[in-house]
Amino acid sequence: MKNATVQITYPSEKLAAIRQYMGKKDVEMNAELHDALTKLYEKHVPREVREYLESQASVKTEKQPRRPARQAPVRTPENTTGSE
Repeated sequence: MKNATVQITYPSEKLAAIRQYMGKKDVEMNAELHDALTKLYEKHVPREVREYLESQASVKTEKQPRRPARQAPVRTPENTTGSE
């Protein structure tokens, strides 16, 4: 699945306090926010829809075309150097 960016407005003083105290506990804000969004997703999106989205994501990864192997160039009289 593609990733999207979430942007919210929050009081700067509170955000600074969160960063300060999370830093003291060596906790990463992005990880905490990701966990919170995951919980919201699991709470509000019906199980059937989550299963469908997960199955679609796995189908897309299975169907991604593989890059063909590079083949050696075919020697023709036009592209030989005459050093044979």
